[in-house]
Amino acid sequence: MKLNKILWRISVATTLEAEDAVAELLKATFGQTATSHFNVETQLSIVSVFGLRKIFLAHVIRDEISAGLKHIKNCGLKIGSGKIKITKVRREDWAESWKRHFQAIEIGDALLVKPSWIKKRPRKNQAMVVLDPGLSFGTGQHATTSFCLREIACSPKAETGRSFLDIGTGSGILAIAAAKLGYKPVRALDFDPEAVRVARANACANDVKHELTVVQDDVAKLRLRPRCKYDLVCANLISNLLIAERRRIMAQLNCGGILVLAGILRPEFPEVQRAYEALGLQLFRCKTEKEWRSGAFCSTAK
Repeated sequence: MKLNKILWRISVATTLEAEDAVAELLKATFGQTATSHFNVETQLSIVSVFGLRKIFLAHVIRDEISAGLKHIKNCGLKIGSGKIKITKVRREDWAESWKRHFQAIEIGDALLVKPSWIKKRPRKNQAMVVLDPGLSFGTGQHATTSFCLREIACSPKAETGRSFLDIGTGSGILAIAAAKLGYKPVRALDFDPEAVRVARANACANDVKHELTVVQDDVAKLRLRPRCKYDLVCANLISNLLIAERRRIMAQLNCGGILVLAGILRPEFPEVQRAYEALGLQLFRCKTEKEWRSGAFCSTAK
């Protein structure tokens, strides 16, 4: 019976240039990762999120999305029509239709991330994370997520006792990858209870449920003097939140540790960089992909 439940889909018609920015807007609005599909013939990108609740029909939601689209446009991106559409879709039709849009990705020789229906096998000594799309998902396809994965895979790991914290875990992909690569301890948090449920289920499916802890928590309520600090912290959040809660995020980092910030629109990155450098961090690696820019910062050990 569950497979026959009707889902609500809210989608935004936009351009390929603004596709990722609109996806991040919907993620911030609904607390779940958006899907996107680009039609070569129409040159339109349709970005969507799915849910069971009729909250999608609320006018306030439309107003919030419209305001977000205006902000994206003001950042210099062409958003196209920005038409917002709400439709119903059968759950099983949705689940099957997105399979063709996901591929296996490799992070060097260290990590393979793939959906379960792809038969690709990991190479010798290559860790593997298997994640399937769900109502909340993140499979490493997004530029900001892949940057975080590369930092996790490239940093010193188990042999030096590295610990890891994932702020805004979503599907749990970063924490699962860290556990697979030998980080210890590994902790992940998300404000959305559905994301926490999905992340725990994904950890169980990847046989690392005992190697990591996933909790529901709000970045705005993180302790300024935490009992435990981490060697590598990933915060894949919108820039406003990264700036507003910079002291709480910074407080979770060990001296000499690495902080990875992602989910930032290119024009907004300088402000984020200045905010964290004012706290004593230094940007040592960054990457720009389409309209996104992500950065890795190091703290100075005392």
